[in-house]
Amino acid sequence: MKTFVCVSILAGFAVAGFAQEVPRYSFAVSGGYTVPAGSASSYLDGGYNIGGGAGVNFTPYLGAMLDFSFDSMGISSNVLSSLGDTAGDVKTYSLTLDPIIHLLPKAPLDVYITGGGGLYHWKQDFTQPAAPLTMGFNSFFGIYPTGMTPLGYGINKPGVDIGAGVGLKHKWGGEFFAEAKYNYIYIGSYHAAYIPMTFGFRR
Repeated sequence: MKTFVCVSILAGFAVAGFAQEVPRYSFAVSGGYTVPAGSASSYLDGGYNIGGGAGVNFTPYLGAMLDFSFDSMGISSNVLSSLGDTAGDVKTYSLTLDPIIHLLPKAPLDVYITGGGGLYHWKQDFTQPAAPLTMGFNSFFGIYPTGMTPLGYGINKPGVDIGAGVGLKHKWGGEFFAEAKYNYIYIGSYHAAYIPMTFGFRR
């Protein structure tokens, strides 16, 4: 009986350690690996991401984050070869407003879904100096057989994102989280999609 009482008390303290007050305001920092998705996977290689955000919690179950993310991906060697180039990359900067729904806000392991939209800046760069195009073209990068390969190109466009994640709560507050989020940018007559897989800390 004494053993049962001791175990019950310890379990109570453990649960109490995670039964924290949900803070009114929240912030997050993260980083990880980014993979192209959809048609973009035929033109881009995987890269990396870093990001951060700040927001507000309306209830333990519902909040909203203003998220900033920087993603960098390389242009595939096959594409570069077809354009007569040697190196290049694509960088995206995004600022999105993302509601977040916590499915298990009072459990040690948080499970949540998130998604929203905002403004994306797409920037592509080719490192070789502009030269006459002798082979093919690539509509994904806006390159047509007009005689020159652009050194760089940047554009601001709207986009949306949706994702999910899990978070391991820390007894002193906040949580370490892992998240994957699908991003879709509307660029003219085509789109670009990628998935950042991030690891970070949220409080």
